[in-house]
Amino acid sequence: MNLEKYIEGLAPDKRAVLLGNETGDPLHEAFSSKRVVHAGLMSDPISGKNQQDCYEEALQKNPDDSRQHVVYIHIPFCQTKCLYCGFYQNASKQSVEDAYVTSLIKEIASEAKSPQIRNTAIDCVFLGGGTPTSLSVANVARLLQAIQDSFNLSPTCELTLEGRIHDLVPEKIEIWLKKGVNRISLGVQSFDTELRQRIGRLDTREEVLKRLALLKSYDVTVIVDLIYGLPGQTMELWLEDVKTLALANVDGMDLYQLNIFPGGALDKAVKNGKVPPCADIAGQADMYIVARDYLLSQGVERLSLCHWRRNKRELSLYNTMAKAGADVYAFGCGAGGHFGGISWMNERVLVDYHQAMDNNLKPIMMASHQVKSKLGMLGDKIISDLEKGFVDFRGLLVMDGRMGDLETILTLWQDRGLMQEDLGIFRLTKAGEFWYISITQSLVECAQVLWNDQTTEAPVEEINGNASDTLDKVLAEMLPGSTLESREKMLKNMPVAVRMMLRKSSKDSLRNMLASMPMAMREKMLASE
Repeated sequence: MNLEKYIEGLAPDKRAVLLGNETGDPLHEAFSSKRVVHAGLMSDPISGKNQQDCYEEALQKNPDDSRQHVVYIHIPFCQTKCLYCGFYQNASKQSVEDAYVTSLIKEIASEAKSPQIRNTAIDCVFLGGGTPTSLSVANVARLLQAIQDSFNLSPTCELTLEGRIHDLVPEKIEIWLKKGVNRISLGVQSFDTELRQRIGRLDTREEVLKRLALLKSYDVTVIVDLIYGLPGQTMELWLEDVKTLALANVDGMDLYQLNIFPGGALDKAVKNGKVPPCADIAGQADMYIVARDYLLSQGVERLSLCHWRRNKRELSLYNTMAKAGADVYAFGCGAGGHFGGISWMNERVLVDYHQAMDNNLKPIMMASHQVKSKLGMLGDKIISDLEKGFVDFRGLLVMDGRMGDLETILTLWQDRGLMQEDLGIFRLTKAGEFWYISITQSLVECAQVLWNDQTTEAPVEEINGNASDTLDKVLAEMLPGSTLESREKMLKNMPVAVRMMLRKSSKDSLRNMLASMPMAMREKMLASE
């Protein structure tokens, strides 16, 4: 269909959600809020009774040799709960951890010999969480050994362990490296002692720098994450953090915008006056620009709009590949992946995860069919390119002539100061860089509208609210104390693939699925805790 006609048919408020606002201040006002945490296409849900069969069918397929292949393993434990975090699941406890690692290794072993995985070259492995570095020496040793034994790791495989500064002790570092870890990503979030302790981090600035120096004395790639917009974080504190990180002997850095999960611990602490206010969206935009300009002035190389590197040893393979269409084999409580025509998310509650494993089942919480191959490739290209700050309009036209109508929205964003066109390449301005995730989500939705070539498909429902109304009615039943505003905020922070899957489910399916979940699990899925 004609995209201009589609846009004209939207209600004014829905049009503003999709296209943003016409404003003389695009950096601060281009969109009313950040649209999603992660951009993505929407897909058709698989009913619960068919999920196991569909997953097993995907495992029995030969791998897609045109794609790269990565492994994601989730460790759902933390020693402490950080105030800002919407992903905390379980406190670390040795007996619980022991049982979990045993089940996790069983899950990996049960699939490693399948036609899909057994001879597939794995380009990178990412152990995320939670806090994987919190695992005991014995448990991390047996898990890393299982990874080495189960997968065909390529000679250049990047094996990343995600964690926290407090776990950087020689006994742990040495076993990580001995068992194949070659990249460590650390959630520092801030170097400022007072700010760190306010959000639940343990170590002082001096201790953070000391432990970073210890880690860098080993032969391993080191990445540090910082967050901007934290409670009470001034521009001066933020710039000092960025300068400290730029001078530290680390290989790469991620600069992330704070997401405040409605009803979560940080949201409550701010509202109760227990911590100072967080920067609003305009303040976050200013922080982004200050950090961006400083790092570029220091010659730090940018791999994506969030990720930077100081030297060539940092490649960031997992993030790059996963956003460019690689197949993701995922294991563990709360993990999610996609391959062989399906996408899925594992159970997020430990007892449910263990029960599935005890019954020799894949611990699937929800699953969907992946979008058609060519549409998926279009979406992957849009997402991957915008991660680097541009839209290759000519390339999209070559892939599918229907994408020509995207020029309508790209030209509009150019007129609004978010892009600059150069021979078919639309490059983001500084303002566009800050809003790139909203731009990305809107562009993939428009691409899906053009692909479907009809106004009754899910993208239209996503914008106009037809499917959203059904989902909201079910959520209102399940969460009687919630308001429309709070539910909308919950949905906005839900992973987009999950949100789209739910919105394409029938009312009865939604009610049954949500009703069958434990309250804690339902709230975690909706990012309300």
